[in-house]
This record gives sequence, C-alpha cells and structure tokens, in this order.
Amino acid sequence: MSSSGAVVTVRLVRSFEHRNFKPVVFQGVSLDQTVQDFIQMVKDDITTRPGLPPPFRKHGYDTMKIVHQAHGAKTNELVMSLDGDEELILRDALTLKAAGVANETEVAFFRREDYGVFKANPKTVW
Repeated sequence: MSSSGAVVTVRLVRSFEHRNFKPVVFQGVSLDQTVQDFIQMVKDDITTRPGLPPPFRKHGYDTMKIVHQAHGAKTNELVMSLDGDEELILRDALTLKAAGVANETEVAFFRREDYGVFKANPKTVW
C-alpha cells in the first residue's frame, strides 16, 4: 500500500430485494480514521458526486459491512453475504484498520433496518 492511503470500494445498497446497488471507489482513504468518520465522509461525498443517480444520493445509509477483501474468496451472493455479521459489520468507534478494512477492501453501505427485514425473509424480486 502506498503512503497516500488505501483504495476502498463502497457498494451503495438501495434495495436488497431488487439487488439494487452501485459501487463507488474511494482512493487515498486513511485506515487510521474511525468508521464513523469514514461513514460521514462517504455520505458527504455521495451527495455531490457527479454521475450518481439521485436515489442513491438521498438514501438513508447508516451501516457498513465488509463484502470482500483483496486476494480473498468472494461470496456467491450478488449484493452481499448474510453471514458473519458479528465479524464483518463495522463498529463506529473502531478505526477502519481495527475493523478489518485494508487496501482494496470492498464494503457495503446500507440501511440497517432494510438489511434486518431482508435477512428475516431473504427473497429477491426480479
């Protein structure tokens, strides 16, 4: 990893049922910042990011979960795995590094309430 920071891909998940998400790449991310600070930075960025449709800009995201680590196995789930919440959901007070985020990590950013509803009844609409 270069001294300029990590590359972190954030999947903005609007709907688990409809598999509606949009990946956004953030470069130069400091892994020493808290999860809470990173969440605020992402929220601030997506409100003005060119090319991002308005529904993704205004969604009430509040939770992040690790989807994939560089050089690791990927899940077969299209949006994200429903397993491993205890280890993979990022806790606000931790730094990104302490939470398990490294260079080229992919995280999902979603509304916790929507995730709970989908996890209780994981059916997709297509």
